[in-house]
Amino acid sequence: MARPPEHPLAAPQNRPGKPPAKPSGFKASKVVTITGIGVVSLLLVGYCSAQQDYEEVGAECVDLNSRQPDGTYEVVDEDLCDDNHYYGSRGAYGWYYGGVRSGVRIRQGTTVRPSDVRITSGKGTVIQRGGFGGRSGSGGGS
Repeated sequence: MARPPEHPLAAPQNRPGKPPAKPSGFKASKVVTITGIGVVSLLLVGYCSAQQDYEEVGAECVDLNSRQPDGTYEVVDEDLCDDNHYYGSRGAYGWYYGGVRSGVRIRQGTTVRPSDVRITSGKGTVIQRGGFGGRSGSGGGS
C-alpha cells in the first residue's frame, strides 16, 4: 500500500533505510558565530584603545607676556596654568609644549596644543592623554 504524500511542514519521520532527520541548527550556529565575532571585535577595539603607543610631549607653564626677541619665554610655577589661560594682574600664563628649557627660559616649542599625544608637565602632571578621549584646545599664538 502506498503511503500518502507528506505535508511539507510535517515533522520528519524515520524511514527505513534512511538516517533519522536532524532538526536544523543552522540559525543557532549563525547566531553563535556572529556573537563570537562581535565579542572578539569588542575585545580587539578595547585592547587597541588601551595601548599607550602615542607620542609623549612635555609642557612647561610660561608667562605669555615674557616672550623675548629670540623666541624664548619665562617658565613660571605650573599652578598658574590650567586648561585655559589665566589673565591676572601679573600677566597671562599658558602651557608651552615641547621645547628646550635653559634655566628659567624655554625655546624651540609651541604654545599650540598638539593633538593625539600624551602631554605631561615638568612636575609630572598629565595635562592631556593621547589617543581616544584626549582633550583638545589650543593656547595663544607662538
